[in-house]
Amino acid sequence: MAIPTDPDTGEFVRAANHFDARITADGSSGWPVEPGRYRLVVSRACPWASRGLIVRRLLGLEPAVSVAVADPIQDEKSWRFTLDPGDVDPVLGIKYLAQAYHAAEPDYTGGISVPAVVDVPSGKLVTNDYPQITLDLATEWTAYHREGAPRLYPEHLRDEIDEVNRGVHADVNAAVYEAGFAAKQSAYDDAYRRLFAKLDELSARLEHQRYLVGDTITEADIRLFTTLVRFDAVYHGHFKCNRHKLTELPVLWAYARDLFQTPGFGDTVDFDHIKSHYYQVHENINPTRIVPNGPVLSEWARSHGREELGGRPFGEGTPPGPPPPEETLPAQW
Repeated sequence: MAIPTDPDTGEFVRAANHFDARITADGSSGWPVEPGRYRLVVSRACPWASRGLIVRRLLGLEPAVSVAVADPIQDEKSWRFTLDPGDVDPVLGIKYLAQAYHAAEPDYTGGISVPAVVDVPSGKLVTNDYPQITLDLATEWTAYHREGAPRLYPEHLRDEIDEVNRGVHADVNAAVYEAGFAAKQSAYDDAYRRLFAKLDELSARLEHQRYLVGDTITEADIRLFTTLVRFDAVYHGHFKCNRHKLTELPVLWAYARDLFQTPGFGDTVDFDHIKSHYYQVHENINPTRIVPNGPVLSEWARSHGREELGGRPFGEGTPPGPPPPEETLPAQW
């Protein structure tokens, strides 16, 4: 897997989300909300895609938006559907996600990323704009939310959620990649410094409040969780983010366990996919492609004690039910 870096600074350069159409309740975008019409393509290895899986579960959108899970191991054509019979997605009828990208734009030459939302009737990619995908699931698909669905992006908290998300994105979600893919020492040092400064700041914020914004789970918690849940398994060693393990940061470790044990979070996490992807795909970092056996995953089931801080995980709502049988993951410890 080629890693794009700036030749002068050695900094990792993430490609922009080229396809940014929105699916809207009123259809003014040209892509109307319509149950059964769209397919969310994810990799359970990918933190950006995992946001979509969590939001879809919390809101009960499984009947309205189907999901396709790509193989965690990419080949030269990127994400592929080799987990499905015949190596073909049973709904889209394609072997590679790239086929949906090229159906939307035949001359497209950019990267193939997840999450991606595909229009089933046409087979065309609608969007790979991962920050907006989850916000639209929370705000545009409300007619199809389950009874008791939480408000993940409430209007009165949006400014604060957006502010928190900007900092978390720059100095946590993106910074782990910028450290891991840095081609020069100075680029690595900068990403490492920003990452742990932000984790210290978040620890202080969460020491006396259960969630990042308000007293319920919001989009902000989801965006932080998907990085934290991968931290010790891959980012600490593989990406050299090794000042501390998550398990050595008491507040964030308890916070992450609290979310992991909340229905809709841990039941979407596949550590086998996560480790297989990072350690086998990034051959420039791990040329042997050996996948480590650790860490001990049963630690995620330990009591966290965060209930003492109060808070209502789902606000006035209720937890989601169990995942659909076809999406239920095997026990991992």
